[in-house]
Amino acid sequence: MKKLSDILYRVNLQEVKGDTATHILDLTFDSRAVKEGTLFIAVKGTVSDGHKFIDQSIHQGAIAIVCEKFPRDIKEGITYLKVPDSSVALGIIADNYYDQPSSKLKVVAVTGTNGKTTVATLLFRLFQSLGHPCGLISTVENRINDSVIPSTHTTPDSIQLNRLMRDMIFAGCTHCFMEASSHAIEQNRMSGLRLEGAIFTNITRDHLDYHKTFENYITAKKKLFDNLSSDGFALTNIDDKHGMVMFQNTKAKKYSYSLSASADFTAKILENSFNGLMLNVDNTDVSTHLVGEFNAYNLLSIYAAAMLLGEEKMKVLTALSALQPAEGRFDYIISDKMKIIGVVDYAHTPDALEKVLSTLRSIRTNNERILTIVGCGGDRDSGKRPMMAQVAANLSDKVILTSDNPRSEDPNAILDEMKSGIPVQQIPSVLSISDRREAIKTAVSLAHNGDIILLAGKGHEKYQEIKGVKLPFDDKEILSETFKSQLK
Repeated sequence: MKKLSDILYRVNLQEVKGDTATHILDLTFDSRAVKEGTLFIAVKGTVSDGHKFIDQSIHQGAIAIVCEKFPRDIKEGITYLKVPDSSVALGIIADNYYDQPSSKLKVVAVTGTNGKTTVATLLFRLFQSLGHPCGLISTVENRINDSVIPSTHTTPDSIQLNRLMRDMIFAGCTHCFMEASSHAIEQNRMSGLRLEGAIFTNITRDHLDYHKTFENYITAKKKLFDNLSSDGFALTNIDDKHGMVMFQNTKAKKYSYSLSASADFTAKILENSFNGLMLNVDNTDVSTHLVGEFNAYNLLSIYAAAMLLGEEKMKVLTALSALQPAEGRFDYIISDKMKIIGVVDYAHTPDALEKVLSTLRSIRTNNERILTIVGCGGDRDSGKRPMMAQVAANLSDKVILTSDNPRSEDPNAILDEMKSGIPVQQIPSVLSISDRREAIKTAVSLAHNGDIILLAGKGHEKYQEIKGVKLPFDDKEILSETFKSQLK
């Protein structure tokens, strides 16, 4: 229970009708979750407007309402609070309601098109190995030390976010590493949080179904850095052509990392193979279990963040060498019979797919063939579909286009859009099999001894979403089962 006036600290109130001395038992922006004594925050969402449910929430027991526009019918005994932006107010109110948990943790947010999950997850594992109780908020899972909390979004809503951090404090955590998606930043889900620092990995085309333009997408990422305090740090990849943009309006201390330019933190790739990367980081050689140039960037950003958080160099490099890849990120298995290498990766953008395929081409030893299985999600940015297929065709010996998560769309229509990006001369090397399981079986049957199969797009996901239903589907498990069937 909290006094309403106490949880309005730092909220930009334009007008108040009613008593702010009332006590609040719960808060929500979902009218279906309203119960007696609730503060209901009417937020304008992408699908529905919470202002339409104010009367319903009061009927269910709401005693206070936060809104951008007062309803016509002002009910007696209800407190109404008018604000310029309900989504901003929601974050600040949630922060106050849960006793400002982010101020009691060292919270580092990671944003970028690719690498967010790897960097956040490996920072969590690194700091755990250094003896720090930690929390993780990621696409794959949320964690409080060794306890796993299922993840439904890359970045949870403001209430879930603050509740998670409150629970981290109760569990003795000192650090929290989180992914910050462009949707979450744009929707102000991180409003009210106090960050120790933010990391920018890279930016390429993605989520244009939501942001509409690439410029809007960049602006959303940049907003994370714009909102940092002067006490925090901003760490950016200056090898990305948009990396320096993140510094433009930030008040935070600015730091850069690079594999090819002069920067605050630098590294060089000495060796790159399926056994992992050998890097020279800050003039010290270190062997790692991660593969590919893209992971060299991820590891360097992790090292840099650890240094900025005050850790000892040699302890960090020693711990870095022991880190294993995040689930579904260049996650590979080898078949017993034909020694086929199967790589499962979350690559679902043209840039990510190009990076993984380029890595495979650079580390194969005897010109082994690369067979790529790839699809594109339904109800998402359709403009990248032909681009994904073109990248796969350009860098693979054989391509099988298949379903990813078709959602409400016709899988075959998605495949047709993908095929439009394939050059005429490469069409003979491309198959279309909408059934993902059959596509995997076909790839394995076509593979020769030592070939490499890349299964791209779903990574860690354990489901396939078709017509509103999430059906069990695990790429790595099905690939493993198909390999085993070769032995029979």
